[in-house]
Amino acid sequence: MSWKLISQLIAVGLTIGATLLVGWIVDKALQRIAARKPESAFWPLLRRCRIPLQFVVCIALLLANAPLSNLFDNHADGVRHGLLLALMASIGWLVNRVLAAVLSAAFARYQRVSDDPARVQRVRTQVSMLRRATGALVALITVASMLLTYQGMRTFGASLLASAGLITVVAGIAAQSTLGNFFSGLVIAFGDLVRIGDTVVVEQQQGTVEEITLAYLVIRLWDQRRLVVPVSYFVSRPFENWTRADPRTTGWVLLHLDHTTPVAELREEFHRLLFSSKEWDGRDWALVVFDTTPSTIVVRATMTTRNNDDAYALKCAVREGLLAWLRDHHPGALPRVRTGG
Repeated sequence: MSWKLISQLIAVGLTIGATLLVGWIVDKALQRIAARKPESAFWPLLRRCRIPLQFVVCIALLLANAPLSNLFDNHADGVRHGLLLALMASIGWLVNRVLAAVLSAAFARYQRVSDDPARVQRVRTQVSMLRRATGALVALITVASMLLTYQGMRTFGASLLASAGLITVVAGIAAQSTLGNFFSGLVIAFGDLVRIGDTVVVEQQQGTVEEITLAYLVIRLWDQRRLVVPVSYFVSRPFENWTRADPRTTGWVLLHLDHTTPVAELREEFHRLLFSSKEWDGRDWALVVFDTTPSTIVVRATMTTRNNDDAYALKCAVREGLLAWLRDHHPGALPRVRTGG
């Protein structure tokens, strides 16, 4: 083995060793800073950038010393160009990780100091959309920069600029749906139409918003199914948002009972059930005769809860409890089918 080859292999080994050393030093420094500032979530999140940083350092050192290029004399230019592309991709990866850490740390700090759950959900949705938008923008710039390193793409870019008017029209028509979804996603995030964690009713199906992207929303239904809806739906069509301003809600139960039902005693039993329930928030309750028919009366029991999940559980418990009390104490109050005879 020639001395030239040995020296180049040594240079490659030193480059890898220096890369690992830089990663270790940066990681230890971030650990110390995080230990001194435990209230900040930024420094632990920044440690996730160690691997892309090592890639950037390693490839930059390889480009600066060109050890691999000398190992492949016949393909030196191709090797250097490949390293350049890898460096640009690594820089884009690093920038994306840093931006994600900054946004996540900012949200964690806001969540710690804010006492308004609705505003926290709104900021969470906005941060999620910003992360996706900045990630897409960084990826687009990175890919465009990599393509511009090819001589043929530079010529193609010049021709595109020369016919910019026609290309703009064609691209606008072709990407109309995509751009519409993109701007609809921004309207949802910053217009506070719907947030992650909101309870919504879409196409007569109730669920909780689980994920918001630039193209679609994922709604978790009560039976754990996921309903995927384009973001443009929420901008162009009406929908119900039960928790937009306040997660508290009012639940109600209808009972069809006999005309002989002791409504006053039923009201007292309803009140007792509410006091023994952990779902009732204590704000309001009522039990009234809502309607009558020739054979029954319609009793409506209303109750307030902290959120929609508590409302569903409380309605089921109240319905079951009232029917059981009537069965045990006033069985004649349950509706009966009368026949002539």
